[in-house]
Amino acid sequence: MVQRILEPGQIESLDHSAIPRIRLPERATLFATRAARLRKLADSNPIGGYLRLMASLADAQQQVLANFEAHKPSAEAIAHAQQHSMPLVPALSPGRDPAWHAVLHHLLDGVEAAGAVTATLGKVLDGMRAKSAEELDTQADAVLVQRYTEIEPATAPFTMAALQVVWTDLASRLDPRDIPYLDTPGVCPACGGQPVASIVRVGGQYQGYRYLQCGLCASEWHMVRTKCSNCDSTKGIAYHGIEGGNEALKAESCDECHTYRKIGYQEKDYDFEPLADDLASLTLDLLMSEAGYQRSGPNPLLWPEVPSDA
Repeated sequence: MVQRILEPGQIESLDHSAIPRIRLPERATLFATRAARLRKLADSNPIGGYLRLMASLADAQQQVLANFEAHKPSAEAIAHAQQHSMPLVPALSPGRDPAWHAVLHHLLDGVEAAGAVTATLGKVLDGMRAKSAEELDTQADAVLVQRYTEIEPATAPFTMAALQVVWTDLASRLDPRDIPYLDTPGVCPACGGQPVASIVRVGGQYQGYRYLQCGLCASEWHMVRTKCSNCDSTKGIAYHGIEGGNEALKAESCDECHTYRKIGYQEKDYDFEPLADDLASLTLDLLMSEAGYQRSGPNPLLWPEVPSDA
């Protein structure tokens, strides 16, 4: 079979109605696939221990998701979102399903049952269990809007993991045809979250197309290549990699907004998983920081420490 790789200009000239615009998450396998990828990437990785911990967390996510169903928005709410070009299941809405609190506790129990918890981490998890519903929601708001000075880096990955379960469930039960186009670049049309990375897919109707993957609900939406996923610019786009490193992974930088986001190519590594591969490539982040670029957003499972005087 001969693969047809399309250049950006060719893609833009195509009938966009023929390009699958949305790929909803595969709830039966999403987190299990991510866990397997994290474990594979952990070998000889500088943060291998952390990747294995996050793999245990992803396993727990898959187990909880299998028996979880959140409250879907009403038909009226969906119609309102469509009318105003808003995300269908916004995570920042005042009506956030409180079921995520129970999901969080199940995840903490799952990670502990896997034997992945040190004494120090055990204290962190116990501290989360002791938080009130109001405190948990305050922390959820902080991570979702990235108010770094209010985020607890040690607990944020677990908070995000619980929210991921809820919004992956919601997104997986949407009809792609209901999801509106948004005017704002770099925003998930399903939940309003930020993309963690992008992936150029292979196979069938997705061949050669680039998709941004949401760091919250794991929905993917099509975006033409060689275009900044942060500011929508087509100027000053460049690609960076590590010599001798993974050829399937690059950092796509933009000289207009001076940010970058990672991109993976399935034709070079079919098992590329946006969140896992992004998390496992901190060396590339250091390279980009030294080159003067900032990340477009954090990885949902790794949050930066903010200096106390910031």
